[in-house]
Amino acid sequence: MKFCSLSSGSSGNCQYIETNNTRLLVDGGFSGKRIEELLSSIEVEPNTLDGILVTHEHIDHVRGVGVLSRRYDLPIYANCNTWLGMEKSIGKIKENNIKSFVTEEHLDIKDITILPINIFHDALEPVGYIFFYKKIKISIITDTGWVNDNIKNHIKGSDLYLMESNHDVNMLKNGTYPWPLKQRILSESGHLSNDYAGNVLGEVISGNRETILLGHLSKDNNTPDLAHRTVKEILVNKGINVDKDIKLDLTYRDRITKVYNL
Repeated sequence: MKFCSLSSGSSGNCQYIETNNTRLLVDGGFSGKRIEELLSSIEVEPNTLDGILVTHEHIDHVRGVGVLSRRYDLPIYANCNTWLGMEKSIGKIKENNIKSFVTEEHLDIKDITILPINIFHDALEPVGYIFFYKKIKISIITDTGWVNDNIKNHIKGSDLYLMESNHDVNMLKNGTYPWPLKQRILSESGHLSNDYAGNVLGEVISGNRETILLGHLSKDNNTPDLAHRTVKEILVNKGINVDKDIKLDLTYRDRITKVYNL
């Protein structure tokens, strides 16, 4: 199983997952042309994709979804409320490419089993995704202001985690954002801080060589070094040898990660 974060941040989000038989995108928050360029950088042709899964209807997750679907005849998977929320943003979609699922129920796309789970964000029905292929498990949890026991129980035992680490609380509180926006980000329907991400990861990882990617880092209220250092310190304090027991990496707003082979 392969995973690559094509980009993660408020300017656009797009993740790529591949098995021997299946190729999927999670979100398409850039123009169709930009997503094509990102895929080309990992030598993937868009016409070989098997579908796009959508986490929620915000434009930084759906900007290019409709374009790609029309251009390459791709199915789009989302729950009914997300379909309602993104309908105007993505444009007309062929009926046979409108795929609705029920959150918290498994669905299969070729050889991948997927579990969409409830998360907490100011969208109609946002979800995270857990992917199962043979004995490999990948969890994607971004754009949530809270991680409850249901999420923790579902994502435990993953081989790769994409976990939101959006902001440093002090940078956000002392920064230039207007107070209502600060309140939104800090709320249970906002975004996870570095400290929150580190503490959640400390509860769910086992130190069995998992790969952890910190995602959706704020341009204004975080830095890659600060996010990595904060999470690392929390995990070390919880008894995890970060340099030996796990692989702690970052995603980026403006470029891809390496391709992770699991």
